[in-house]
Amino acid sequence: MVPTDSPPAPPASTRHLWLRLLAVLALAAVAAGAWYVLWRPPALQEAGPNPWRGPIPVRLTPVQQRPLTEQVKAIGTVTPLQTVVVRSRVDGTLARVLFQEGQEVRKGQLLAEIDPEPYRVRLAQAEGQQQQNQAQLQSAERDLARYRSLFQQDSIARQQLDTQEALVAQLRGGVQSVRAQVDEARLQLSYTRIEAPTAGRLGLRRIDAGNLVTASDTQGLVTLTQTRPIAVVFSVPETQLAAVRASWRATGSGTGKPPLAVQAWDRAERQQIAAGRLTTLDNQIDTATGTLRLKAQFDNADDSLFPNQFVNVRLQVRTHENALVIPADAVQYGSQGTYVYTVQDAKARLRRVTLGAGDGEYVLVQSGLNAGDAVVLEGLDRLREGADVVTVVDGAPPQTTQQLQAQAQAKARAAAASAAPGASAPLAPASTASAAR
Repeated sequence: MVPTDSPPAPPASTRHLWLRLLAVLALAAVAAGAWYVLWRPPALQEAGPNPWRGPIPVRLTPVQQRPLTEQVKAIGTVTPLQTVVVRSRVDGTLARVLFQEGQEVRKGQLLAEIDPEPYRVRLAQAEGQQQQNQAQLQSAERDLARYRSLFQQDSIARQQLDTQEALVAQLRGGVQSVRAQVDEARLQLSYTRIEAPTAGRLGLRRIDAGNLVTASDTQGLVTLTQTRPIAVVFSVPETQLAAVRASWRATGSGTGKPPLAVQAWDRAERQQIAAGRLTTLDNQIDTATGTLRLKAQFDNADDSLFPNQFVNVRLQVRTHENALVIPADAVQYGSQGTYVYTVQDAKARLRRVTLGAGDGEYVLVQSGLNAGDAVVLEGLDRLREGADVVTVVDGAPPQTTQQLQAQAQAKARAAAASAAPGASAPLAPASTASAAR
């Protein structure tokens, strides 16, 4: 036999290198698979439909035809009809404080008292001086009567009679002056009783009994605010002034119509606080802001409005009868104006509309829609012209977007399966087999 030469075996180091390389590749493949299983994005997992794919769930609302009250919204400040700093009119020691902080008081109610003794002494002095002058005047008048009788008898000179008449006139002036001093002393004594100048609510007390008070003290004893009724001051833009003034003139005094209604709402505009009426318009527009100040009055019997409180004001300007209205939340705004979305054949359709006045919740539709049309109210975030939509029935229980899209996709798959050729093919063999048997 002729010996054959076999190929030389690879070196041991080369075989070890290839084995190591294969082991590294295998480990890398295993690690990549594990990472994919553990860290793949949720959108790639089989947990449900992709929320960014499929029909968009929307809720529709019909275009209504009903009365719409046009409203002007503004931010107002609650202002008391009267704010009075209760002060002392005389100097003296504060003897008594007869009110509680935060107390409701009536007009004329006694609030505090200044020590009256010094003023009683002054009154007594003035009254004594008055009695003295009265006695002197009476004596001089009797003498004057005798002088006139003697003058008629030519028993005294004319000069003596004139002197007595001048003395009587002088004493009469003194009596009148002292009478004024008595009235002033009596008035000063009455000022020691500090009474409420109007009905309202008292604030915090600024001074305690025993302190010396003066008439020149601007701080006062306490502040009194009238809160029943109470006012709200707010401003409206100059652009809305024409409609407000027209309605104001139409409901003014002598027209027999009630004044314009005003509502006060809380900061979040979730709850109406009080209802009142418009009482006055300012006589000039603020050139810095281009607004006009208005004042409304509220009965505030339940003290729901507090001085210096900020409220949202809704001024009801006029009512449009049989108006076509849609919710304000259904309106979209673009570069070419306002528009809404409608649904036709499960597709979103953009429709441009012209809007009028609103009441904060609904807006008046001037053109673009008809009574009975339905517009999209919810689900507007991702809508566009021609987008596939699924309508959510009113009254249905709340569901997430993923749940609604899953239902829509399931319906679409079922419809596609039923419309596909051979969808009923699995039933044919069974019927054939039964016929053969």
